[in-house]
Amino acid sequence: MVIRFEGTRENMSALYTWQDSRCKTEFLDSLPKPDSHLKCYSGYGCATLLWMLKHKPEKLKNFKYSATVQDFVVTMLCDLESPIMSDQNAASWGYFNTTDNTWNIDILKSIDFPVELLPKIVKSGDIAGKLNSSWNGIPAGTPVGVALGDLQCSIIATLENTQDAVLNISTSAQLAFVVNSISDFGCNTIEHLPYFNNTYLVVAASLNGGNVLATFVKMLQQWMLEFGFPIPQSKVWEKLIALGLDAKTSSAMSITPHLLGERHVPTAKASVENIDLSNIQLGSVFKSLCDSLIQNLHTMMPKDILRSADIKRIVGNGSGLSRNAVLQRAVEHYYSLPLEFTCGGDAAKGAAIAVI
Repeated sequence: MVIRFEGTRENMSALYTWQDSRCKTEFLDSLPKPDSHLKCYSGYGCATLLWMLKHKPEKLKNFKYSATVQDFVVTMLCDLESPIMSDQNAASWGYFNTTDNTWNIDILKSIDFPVELLPKIVKSGDIAGKLNSSWNGIPAGTPVGVALGDLQCSIIATLENTQDAVLNISTSAQLAFVVNSISDFGCNTIEHLPYFNNTYLVVAASLNGGNVLATFVKMLQQWMLEFGFPIPQSKVWEKLIALGLDAKTSSAMSITPHLLGERHVPTAKASVENIDLSNIQLGSVFKSLCDSLIQNLHTMMPKDILRSADIKRIVGNGSGLSRNAVLQRAVEHYYSLPLEFTCGGDAAKGAAIAVI
């Protein structure tokens, strides 16, 4: 992306992302319950602002607005007076009612939250404004859509029919399918996120996906380097996948892959159990690690939920899945559904589809 504007550092904060973990369970439990079917987790915008309100109240007084970084970009492109946010992004901030399409203003005011920081909300797919000046050959006056959720955009570019579920494994991992309304699946590890045209995504969103495998690869790479044998990361991946495909189909080794915890169990840690002489080969360990990531997703969204939604296949997305045949086998094993890849999946393509 070409940078078009210079910002004054004093007028902008640092970027706080979904990986921010400053809001511990005790702090979140002290907050009032949102008027929403969605919970508020660490890394969510309102949670971060509430933490700052308690621990760094003077810092918040320096700012007039808050929004996601993509909302910031749209604001610059359109030269808006204040940011505009989509319901998709608002849902990932907490204290947002997706039915009314409004912030929980009264609840937030009751704990002295500076509600004037919160942006105006519009529906996903709406136009936020017009390009203020020509940019990279795009003429001034071109309509600019409101910023959208990357998962939603990736899925709209991937789904071919309502009987598809999409499994995305890149940095983290998400399994999702589309429904017309909020339903009770009897599972507190799935959420209904705003999608498009007043529909919802039923999502199991794990914090542990490709990042766990990448950490394992980097660990092996570092070990070899300490022995004096530098190996390119691409070679490590190539060998691991080949060995994993040749490993025994069953192993007593059990891995809990919660390297980054999970939103529903933020204090969870990774662990390995049932190690014996038969499963310490590198291929077996890698296969067990891949299996554990899919088993973890299956715990969050069991295959019975997909069956009840009449899902007929899983469409794969994300480089963490498309390049790893060991993971692909695990998906078909745990979900008993065909895993297929389509030519879609690009979030940028999905963002364009959403505003057409």
